[in-house]
Order: sequence, then C-alpha cells, then structure tokens
Amino acid sequence: MKRVMIIGAGKIGETAAFLLQQSGDYQVTLADSNQALLDKCTDANISKARLDVNDAAALEKALEPQDMVLSACPFFLNVKIAAAAAKAKTHYFDLTEDVATTNAIREIAQNAEVSFMPQCGLAPGFISIAAYDIAKQFDTLDSVKLRVGALPQFPTNSLMYNLTWSTDGLINEYCNPCDAIYEGERKEVMPLEGYERFALDGIEYEAFNTSGGLSALAEILDGKVYNLDYKTVRYPGHCQLMKILLNELKLNKKRDVLKEIMEDSIPFTPQDVVLVFVSVSGTVNGRSVQRSYSRKIYNQEIGGKDFTAIQLTTAGAACAVIDLHAKGLLPGNGFVKQEDVIFKDLISNRFAQYYN
Repeated sequence: MKRVMIIGAGKIGETAAFLLQQSGDYQVTLADSNQALLDKCTDANISKARLDVNDAAALEKALEPQDMVLSACPFFLNVKIAAAAAKAKTHYFDLTEDVATTNAIREIAQNAEVSFMPQCGLAPGFISIAAYDIAKQFDTLDSVKLRVGALPQFPTNSLMYNLTWSTDGLINEYCNPCDAIYEGERKEVMPLEGYERFALDGIEYEAFNTSGGLSALAEILDGKVYNLDYKTVRYPGHCQLMKILLNELKLNKKRDVLKEIMEDSIPFTPQDVVLVFVSVSGTVNGRSVQRSYSRKIYNQEIGGKDFTAIQLTTAGAACAVIDLHAKGLLPGNGFVKQEDVIFKDLISNRFAQYYN
C-alpha cells in the first residue's frame, strides 16, 4: 500500500484524500497548518497532521516516510514543499497554474532520485494531456485550442460567476502573462485579451486569454503548430467587468485587495459545471481535418458525499496521475511533464471516471 501525504486541507486537498482513501490502495495523511480545516475531514481512515510548510526541518521529517506527496497548497508554497521532497526522496505532485513556480520545480528536479510532476489538475493538467493526444494524430498542425471553464450552473450576479476554487489561483490566471504560439512564433500574450464568443449545447459563452493552462504544450509544439492558445471560458459579460476591476481600477497591482473583495463579495456555490473543450485542426494524409474533444461535468455525490465539479475534475486528475505513477506508467525520477501521460491510460483510470 502506497503512503501519500496531501498538504493543504482545503476543498481540493480533502477531495483528493477522500478519493485515494476510498480506493483502498493508499494510506493517506492529510496535512495543514490550519487545525480547523483538518477538523472538517471526519473520515477516520484518513490520518491528519498539523504541519507548517515554512518549517523546513519539520516538513522534510514529515515527508520522509511517505512514498508520494501532493501539494494542494497555494502556488507560492510549492517550491518549499518540492525542495523538502527532494531531500526526503519523496515523489512530488502539485496543482499549480503558476509558470514561475513550475520552472523553479523543474530546476529542483534536475538529477533528482525521485520524480517531480507539477500542474496535475484540470487546467493545467488534464486539458493539455487531452490536447496533446489529439495533436499527435495529425501529420501537420494548424491550430490547437484549449478552452476550460469552471462555472456556476445558475449565475445571478453581474459577473455571472461564483467562486468554486482557489482565489489566489484565479487572480494569478487573470493577471499574469499567458504562453501562446501565434503565427508560428512562441510568445507571451496579455491576460483577458484574445476575446471570442462561441456556443455549446445551445448556451453562449465567452473565452479569453488566461495564464498557466498550457502546461508544457507551447514548449513541445514550438515549431510544429501555427497557432496554439489556452483560454478560460465564462458567461458573456464577465471579461469586460474584470477588465474594469483589474486594468482601470488597477487592482491587478493590488492583488491582496482584489482577493479580499472577491472573497467577501462573490459567494461560493456547490452547484457548478466544468466545461472542457479542445479543438485541433491540421492535415492528415494530405487532407485538411479538424478534431475536437468536449465534456461537461456537473457536481455530484460520491460515496455519500457531495462534491463540486471542480473538486472532482481537479482532484480526480491529480489522483489519476498519482495512480499511474504508482503503477509504473510514468517516469520514476526527474521532471515529469503532463504530456508524458498517455491519454488513454489517464481517461481509463478509475480516478478520471468523472470525465466520461
């Protein structure tokens, strides 16, 4: 039985702990510095540990008996956890969308005896694995489009949005430069730009550039695709209001203030839907072809507990790659890219059932 520590007892961390424990193949410890969050996890089969990741010695000691660690912490704590994992020789996974954090972990992974796999959630994570699988089916590539939205089923406010996951991560995506390939040239594009509208299943959406969703796709497909981008999906009207807040009121320079406003004013909803859409165009055997992948995942009950769609898709994807690693289907040392995952292995994994 593999021993896994999950650091961060928020919604995603607790969900990942529950899913791994329910499988019967993992001995799970949920760790956090916040005792109140740990107390919310009432599953007697999940061990709980009070742990401050800023205490490097205590962190390394806690990781030494573990086979794997999943960081479900805010992105700015992940480098500390990865450094401790390297010293403790514990395989490392995280959910970060932050590009700088991922690059720092790539440096830690060099010549490491264990593996380091950041960006294991929905986006980045599942979406880039799905996109790369389709892209590999083409002889030449014209465009690769990745679109993901975590949305309320019943929006009622002016932003047409409810909080469903990390506010720090959300602000990061809206404020940081975005990796893309435009007309064959790899470049950084501005967040909230690249605006487009589309309809799916009779519902109209908007999409715009956000940071971090591509994982390593821009690096892998550089020189092989004419256009590549990742955009976040929202209901129409959201983007323009966020531009006012971030650019005109300059809250992009006051992220702590923006976080406080959003968490105080935008309610959480347990009734959400995750939209996943990939579209790839290019040539196959000399013929122009377009192939797509689309899913909508809703909140649901699992094992007698209610989970949001973003909990299940994010934690499920992370648990799936942990499970693939435990089965020897991923590299055992060094830096592991999401695109190293075989999509058919991922989608058939028991923890990724929510995508089917």
